[in-house]
Amino acid sequence: MSRLTTSAVPTERTKVPASTEARRRFGRIATVLWLPALLVVLWWVVSANSTSPFFPPLADILAETWNQWVVFGAWPNATSSLQNLFFGYVLGVTIGIVGGSLLWRYEHVRIATNPLIYFLYVLPAPALLPAMIAIFGIGDMRQIALIALGSIWPTLLNTLDGMRGIDAVKFDTARALRLGGWRTYFTLVLPGAAPQIAAGLRASLTVGIILVVVSEMVAAQSGIGYFILQAQAEFAIKKMWTGILVLALIGTLLNYLFMFVERIALRWYYRSRALGGS
Repeated sequence: MSRLTTSAVPTERTKVPASTEARRRFGRIATVLWLPALLVVLWWVVSANSTSPFFPPLADILAETWNQWVVFGAWPNATSSLQNLFFGYVLGVTIGIVGGSLLWRYEHVRIATNPLIYFLYVLPAPALLPAMIAIFGIGDMRQIALIALGSIWPTLLNTLDGMRGIDAVKFDTARALRLGGWRTYFTLVLPGAAPQIAAGLRASLTVGIILVVVSEMVAAQSGIGYFILQAQAEFAIKKMWTGILVLALIGTLLNYLFMFVERIALRWYYRSRALGGS
């Protein structure tokens, strides 16, 4: 009896030594960073002795980046781009989630609007830039509208697919528990479709970043796209490269920030996947 009692007592989980945990973290960081670091080193070495005006040394580009964006104060262009991206992205994904939810809820509306949705989805948003200029003028509203239009579709379609993929048994359970329509939506439908909605939000963010640059290269007076185009028109190639570099850094940081927020918001989902071994 004493043996059974002793074996039934849960043993204390073995603690991982701090040095081992530190090595694991360093290994994970090294796995993520080794390839980008190698490419930067190669770029630095290959371009070090370059005399081409179109492919200046990386050291010169970095020095010019500091001069243009810190010393000479080009950073308001980045602020303008981020502001337009924020408003356009939020507007677009909000319409996408609400629209996807309505199409999931009302099948007859989904069937009627399917041709229109896919027509607008395959229509390149930059092709609508002249129409946006005609409707909204050359101010920030035109850029926000274009970003919003391009951001709608990935979120809308992923929201719709995620909601349609929820197991019907779960809805039977909700009805058995006498959950109301809104309560079912917020406690079952949205959480069930959340992973796919997050995938749509990330795709919309990528589309939004592209459209920020495209919209700023036509009839704009500020922004990173405007900065790059003006530098190219002035044949200031190093200055142009600085705009490209800043744009790449901003896009990378935004994507990593999105992944960080997604990991927190969908912690339950990733934890269930880990426990399920998938």
